[in-house]
Amino acid sequence: MRYAQGGGLSAERRAFREKLRLQAAERFARDESSTAIARDLRISVRSVQRWRRDWQAGGAGALRSHGPASLPRLGERQLTALEQELLKGPIWHGWPDQRWTLARITTLIGRRFHLTYTLQGVRKLLLRNGYSCQIPARRAMERDEAAVRVGEGDLAERERSAAALGAWIVFEDETGLSMTPPIVRTWSPRGQTPLITVRGRSRRRISIAALACYKPGHRSRLIYRPRLETRPDGRKSFAWSDYRDLLIAAHRRLGGPIVLVWDNLNTHLTGGMRAFIAAQDWLTVIQLPTYAPDLNPVEGIWSLLRRCFLSNVAFTSPEHLIRTVRHGLRTLQYRSDLIDGCLAGTGLTLTLA
Repeated sequence: MRYAQGGGLSAERRAFREKLRLQAAERFARDESSTAIARDLRISVRSVQRWRRDWQAGGAGALRSHGPASLPRLGERQLTALEQELLKGPIWHGWPDQRWTLARITTLIGRRFHLTYTLQGVRKLLLRNGYSCQIPARRAMERDEAAVRVGEGDLAERERSAAALGAWIVFEDETGLSMTPPIVRTWSPRGQTPLITVRGRSRRRISIAALACYKPGHRSRLIYRPRLETRPDGRKSFAWSDYRDLLIAAHRRLGGPIVLVWDNLNTHLTGGMRAFIAAQDWLTVIQLPTYAPDLNPVEGIWSLLRRCFLSNVAFTSPEHLIRTVRHGLRTLQYRSDLIDGCLAGTGLTLTLA
């Protein structure tokens, strides 16, 4: 594919393609078939046939790379300067929000380097230099980065100590799900916006608390408890006694001491919860830094649940929602690799150091 990166090949890709062509030339000399060469090199037969014609006309030298078709309008120094300007953010350059659009980057290039680019030209320029259009992550403005860095170091040290003692490292988080499903992309005829049918009046929700359990040398575990908001006592979320019962059940299932890592939710800090924690010799609690959900792998569990099992579903009743949630979480329970991936996404590692 000539334009695999949306506008020309990088130097690395050109070298890679040249290597393929030279390998094909050696096999041309042995009179091997184009189909066999294409299969082994994982390229199209038409490309091999075109290379064979060039080889027959000019030998192996005709298959060597001739460099890029044209020189980029921005040199290396200018590209470095552009990256630095992009890192400053749109707000620094006078735009009201934090989105880098093709139109804004085109304007920035014009202001900074006095060059005119089309929108597609800017898109190809960005793709060639390692950029892509992405959905940004959100982060609270109140977050204290210094405190988070200190908390990360303390958390990692406590986890290593707990792992050396044979304890399970258990991360906890809770979320609420409603009968209005998350919307993700779907295929549809061009020009026709697809419609997803949902319950417009229903506000029925369920609350779920989940534990992601890790221990070096053991299979990662996921333990969860759903809770309907319509409860006899009128409470719409988990009480401290619900967390207590969940931790007791997890202790019995894991069969070992637990180092619990969770956030600063007010229910976690109630007097009843503190008294329960103090009375258990098998339970140690670590508080996450404030506004640092990216350190909790259970956030990744919620993301997988919403994207893979709940997206675009037309829930007909609260029971349908609960069945779908249970099915998704049970599926994740059998996929320890996904649970491990959620931990890797936080940047934390568990070792026996």
